[in-house]
Amino acid sequence: MEVVRPQLIHRWISVFVLLCLVSFEAQCFYLPGVAPQDFMKGDPLMVKVNKLTSTKTQLPYSYYSLPYCTPKQIVDSAENLGEVLRGDRIENSPFEFHMREPQMCNVVCRIVLNAKNAKELKEKIEDEYRVNMILDNLPLVMPIKRPDLDTTVYQHGFHVGLKGQYAGSKEEKHFIHNHLTFTVKFHKDPQTDAARVVGFEVKPFSVKHEYDGEWNGKNRLTTCDPHAKRTVTSSDSPQEVEDKKEIIFTYDVEFEESDIKWASRWDTYLLMADDQIHWFSIVNSLMIVLFLSGMVAMIMLRTLYRDISKYNQLETQEEAQEETGWKLVHGDVFRPPINSDLLCVYVGTGVQFFGMTVVTMTFAVLGFLSPSNRGGLMTAMLLLWAFMGVFAGYASARLYKMFKGSEWKKITLKTALMFPGVVFVLFFVLNALIWGEKSSGAVPFGTMFALVFLWFGIAVPLVFVGSYVGFKKPSIEDPVKTNKIPRQVPEQAWYMNPVFSILIGGILPFGAVFIELFFILTSIWLQQFYYIFGFLFIVLVILIVTCAEITIVLCYFQLCSEDYLWWWRSYLTSGSSALYLFLYAAFYFFTKLEITKPVSGMLYFGYMLIASYAFFVLTGTIGFYACFWFTRLIYSSVKID
Repeated sequence: MEVVRPQLIHRWISVFVLLCLVSFEAQCFYLPGVAPQDFMKGDPLMVKVNKLTSTKTQLPYSYYSLPYCTPKQIVDSAENLGEVLRGDRIENSPFEFHMREPQMCNVVCRIVLNAKNAKELKEKIEDEYRVNMILDNLPLVMPIKRPDLDTTVYQHGFHVGLKGQYAGSKEEKHFIHNHLTFTVKFHKDPQTDAARVVGFEVKPFSVKHEYDGEWNGKNRLTTCDPHAKRTVTSSDSPQEVEDKKEIIFTYDVEFEESDIKWASRWDTYLLMADDQIHWFSIVNSLMIVLFLSGMVAMIMLRTLYRDISKYNQLETQEEAQEETGWKLVHGDVFRPPINSDLLCVYVGTGVQFFGMTVVTMTFAVLGFLSPSNRGGLMTAMLLLWAFMGVFAGYASARLYKMFKGSEWKKITLKTALMFPGVVFVLFFVLNALIWGEKSSGAVPFGTMFALVFLWFGIAVPLVFVGSYVGFKKPSIEDPVKTNKIPRQVPEQAWYMNPVFSILIGGILPFGAVFIELFFILTSIWLQQFYYIFGFLFIVLVILIVTCAEITIVLCYFQLCSEDYLWWWRSYLTSGSSALYLFLYAAFYFFTKLEITKPVSGMLYFGYMLIASYAFFVLTGTIGFYACFWFTRLIYSSVKID
């Protein structure tokens, strides 16, 4: 009893601390609700401003980093972890809307540019920055007619301004969009007369406002007629951006009744991609899977069955010695590999990522992580990664004990620190670059502390818990005995060279996902919504099957050539698909993106390196466990003296 009692107390303390941590995280990583809100006529509508974004620089900035009109007091909205990491900075705005009450030629403010303000505006216009706003959790979009397709597409936000020639001048000048015509679409309840916001659109204009007399804030603008059907048109003289130039910001608000119901209001924003391309991606991937499945079926049902039957029918030792193939290496096939500790660490980390990916995809398919919940996807991934640490510790400890390891605390510490440590260092360097550019995308100190706390406060303890449980379990027994003296591996054919077979093995898993990868990269770097999680879940299943099958096929060929060094090769075979992912990311950078600034390029390749590293760990672990199951299955099926 004297030994058990301290252990029980220690466990209860651990449980209590864990519950406190979970409670802290639940408040730290608050996810905003998306419940519908009813507005009566005349009710105020809260318009919020978000970050300024550009596909050319990938560096977000706060809305008020430019000389825009400010409210009396700037109030930051509560943001979850995912929003902060995305660079969102949601703040209140000086725009005042009232439900179903149109407004024309509302003057927000008048500013006079100085040299610094003019330079900042010109830089943002050059880099094609867009202004993002939010109304009732719905992002602002600008409708653009497509005459060739007879459809309307939606651009997120509106450009800060434009650059071009005016009035016959050969010199290009910068013009700011200082007049906004908002259209708020609403769905009305005929019984209660209440309405819900179902659309938020804008048409920006650049107009050099004129007025009579000295400016006192109440002047009537001669360039904006509130009684006209359209107060401002594109034919008006644009507002140039120059030092000491006066800019008057104005806006209109129009309300338009819509048949779209609140539950379907995001459909307009999301239905921008052609589903046929996604179906083509699925069919393409399925063809790869069917091809590999046919090969695996042939190996398992015909070749292996024939081999096992033949091996089991051998009567004399002389006959056994004359045989060649995978049975000859039975005494070495389960010999622990070189750097077995590192393999245990990577397998455990891969299990952690696999669990996070599957659970995240499940929640996303069920609709819990829709784009309407800003930052929800990233927040869920980080939290799930931390809580999946228990499976990482369990998997690494079980494999480590099978390799006859004894220092389980050492391997646990490596599992808890190695992968996240590498990622954190890369992330810290990239964040320093963003901070140097004074971008709102730089992670604040408080959020950085929360990430470190998530790592050391939740993930690391859970890795130790899982490792403790895994190491206490009985060791996994090998189906055959391992010889004391290792067998010499015969010289291999050129096509069985480890580097060649590993690189060949990564092509098919990458080929199964590369079309869907295009849409994912577009959503991340071209700032479009990605919502087709059903397709993505199917692609994930196809990826898992493809990684498993190609690794089993190549592992069988390797064993047949009497090469028993399969442990690391099974991991690297499917994991090499990450190399092709990174190469495709480089191809995407040079062909689809218009990034010119060195810092932006470093950010792109830095984040894609992190993504490729994670993909390597995920796919490598899938291939490893597929081979692990395959080798145990075939060697437990033959009679070995």
